[in-house]
Amino acid sequence: QLQASGGGLVQEGGSLRLSCAASGRPSGYYAMGWFRQAPGKEREFVAAISRGGKVRDYADSAKGRFTISRENAGDTMYLQMNRLKPEDTAVYYCAATETISGETITTATRVEFWGQGTLVTVSS
Repeated sequence: QLQASGGGLVQEGGSLRLSCAASGRPSGYYAMGWFRQAPGKEREFVAAISRGGKVRDYADSAKGRFTISRENAGDTMYLQMNRLKPEDTAVYYCAATETISGETITTATRVEFWGQGTLVTVSS
């Protein structure tokens, strides 16, 4: 089970940190990531981290502004979002998939488990 939190309303240029808490099967088996879905658009990849935390991937839109991390033996994942833009406005979902070491999940079709989503709104 995945529980996302940390969304909210922020002005353009501001920062937010999203959290995702995992429970149930030991999360060390799972790669995790963040996806987002804006109104009227498809869900898209934002950032991903391997089950050991050593490999990280980012969408081009997130590179240089967002940082993904995980701690507590992999049970908690974060997305630090800086220099936010209005186009970052979306519902952000955390995701997990059982994978081999070093693998990340960057496509929604590979996600096994979804969190409930947390809304991020960036005003201009």
